[in-house]
Amino acid sequence: MTVRIALTPGEPAGIGPDLLAHIAGEDWPVELVAVADPQLLAARARAIGLPLVIEPYEAGAAPCAHRAGHLRVTPVALRAPAQAGRLDTANAAYVMETLRRATGGCHSGEFAALVTGPVHKGVINDAGMRFSGHTEFLAELTGAGPPLMLLVAGSLRVALVTTHLPLREVPHAVTTARVRQAALQLHEALHGLFRIARPRIAVLGLNPHAGESGHLGEEERTVIEPALRELRAAGIEASGPLPADSAFTREQLGRCDAVLAMYHDQGLPVLKHVGFGTAVNVTLGLPIVRTSVDHGTALELAGTGRADPGSLAAALRLAIELAGQRHA
Repeated sequence: MTVRIALTPGEPAGIGPDLLAHIAGEDWPVELVAVADPQLLAARARAIGLPLVIEPYEAGAAPCAHRAGHLRVTPVALRAPAQAGRLDTANAAYVMETLRRATGGCHSGEFAALVTGPVHKGVINDAGMRFSGHTEFLAELTGAGPPLMLLVAGSLRVALVTTHLPLREVPHAVTTARVRQAALQLHEALHGLFRIARPRIAVLGLNPHAGESGHLGEEERTVIEPALRELRAAGIEASGPLPADSAFTREQLGRCDAVLAMYHDQGLPVLKHVGFGTAVNVTLGLPIVRTSVDHGTALELAGTGRADPGSLAAALRLAIELAGQRHA
């Protein structure tokens, strides 16, 4: 069965529109529907020398596989003309509206999955809209509980207990309940979406050397270990808390199917070192399938034709796979 996948290009001044033009140049076994300004996509494709025929999206028609060089678009109008490489707060509302429209379509079953291009959090906040990231905003739109960010680069999977927080707020956000919930979400995804029969999760400590037996912090003893005891009692294979500085060795990674890190910059530098440009961001805990690129807006590359579509292609491939699992 052919399904529809929604794509949002993200920040119109960034490389997102370029990436969609690249992706549209290939055949895909699903119908691709861009939720964006059609004139923006057409203009950016011309600027980087890629042939692209914009076609109107017909929601009532039967989905059909994507043809190279064509792209169906459900239109959302820019609020102001977009210039590659130059941010404009006037278009923050446009970015948010593309996400609302695409997410609503996924929630209703119109789309089987959502693939998002990079947004610029700073310009959205400068426009007076509270926005800490796709992950949190999509959870708010769908009425989901706390979401879980999972980054995938080949066989390496890293999930985050906390996401976009100032570092000094992280210890207060890492609670026993949150660690337990994140590990459960990760376990369910590894089993249900990635089809791993008995998922093994490596849980990192919060402090250097995982607290050094309490000499470098108590959170491992008082917060993380109680969560791990509860998880193990429920039959979940969760090892740790492990020191983050040695958890990513080949030997350690061979013992697990995913790593659960306590905060953003504890887990993601290693993953991006391994797979930057091909890694995929997956939001767990939502009632929809959502994947995304692993990079930012790269304003300096927008409109130059030098943007690498590898991460968006990987995000689309994984979205197709996960959507297939849900529809199986």
